Amino acid sequence: MTGVHTLPKTTISRAEAFLVDLEVETVRTDAVQAFLKQETVFVELETTDGYVGLGYSYTIGTGGTAVLAMLRDHLLPRLIGADARNVEAIWFDLFASTRATTVGAITSLALASVDTALWDLRCRRADEPLWRLAGGFRQRVPLYDTEGGWLHLTTDQLVAGALESQKAGWPGVKLKVGKPRVHEDLERLSAVRDAVGPALDIMVDANQSMTYAEAKRRARAFEPLDLSWFEEPLPADDLTGHVRLAESTSIPIAVGESMYSISQFREYVAAGAAGIVQVDVARVGGITPWLKVAHLAETFNLEVCPHFLMELHVSLTAAVPNGRYVEHIPQLRAITKSEMEIADGHAVAPDEPGLGIDWDRDAIDDRRVS
Repeated sequence: MTGVHTLPKTTISRAEAFLVDLEVETVRTDAVQAFLKQETVFVELETTDGYVGLGYSYTIGTGGTAVLAMLRDHLLPRLIGADARNVEAIWFDLFASTRATTVGAITSLALASVDTALWDLRCRRADEPLWRLAGGFRQRVPLYDTEGGWLHLTTDQLVAGALESQKAGWPGVKLKVGKPRVHEDLERLSAVRDAVGPALDIMVDANQSMTYAEAKRRARAFEPLDLSWFEEPLPADDLTGHVRLAESTSIPIAVGESMYSISQFREYVAAGAAGIVQVDVARVGGITPWLKVAHLAETFNLEVCPHFLMELHVSLTAAVPNGRYVEHIPQLRAITKSEMEIADGHAVAPDEPGLGIDWDRDAIDDRRVS
């Protein structure tokens, strides 16, 4: 019959959000906090033709219920009746509808839960894995370990962890810094460098704990150790401090895990304050803005080494030509049926259609927060 409008089969007919708490797999401490638990915010979307996409974001202990409320009260109702194929249009509409709370962590984390679900749908419908549909540059990405580098570990434990990673063929390890006195950090880092030799990449992470003056002093002390980067030395909103620090040291400054918008990355990159871009897919608002940040970094000849979420970031880092490293911090094993593949020191992006995460739905349901 002419003149009758029918909804496309890709129309979103159901949108649900729920929260799952995951205990940390090991004790994790840095200069400012401990990783208490992972509050995992899920969004499940279903289209009229029966396709289902599951996306997620996270916090490291607080704010999960606020993200859930943002989704349930404001974002999910806008999705019903939308065409799931129009990922950019949906992201823009949700962002525009939350002007009072953007740019901000809660809104970005909520947007990411929706956006990753939309990309899961997109990949499943195309019968393609995320790493290929998002760009398809390569399937394997070098891996570095953070689990052996936490601040509470002794020097002997740091050395043992680094040697174990090196023996396994991993090309890098990351160590936390920010001990009360510079000689404490230097002694720990020097012991690791002496043990592993010059071939292993060593990164350090201060977790925003330092002033500009202290970060400059420590960077100068660290320079003889040939570090691959100095991560989050200053508070993430201190653009001027990062510019001055980057100019004062030969160690690349890594930033990004605590940035929640494309515009923040633009300002840092344009000012010369970022030597390594560590965009986090959950904190920046999803895969859609993540890719924009990665491509922005590429135009400035900068490498992307995303923060955390290795099960998702392996595919995104593999998708772009300037993806350098995936960070090894396993945290989803309690709710997945299989683990990320590791081969010859590389993380391997999965070939299964969708995000490539093998969720255990029974385990997820058992851990739902009422």
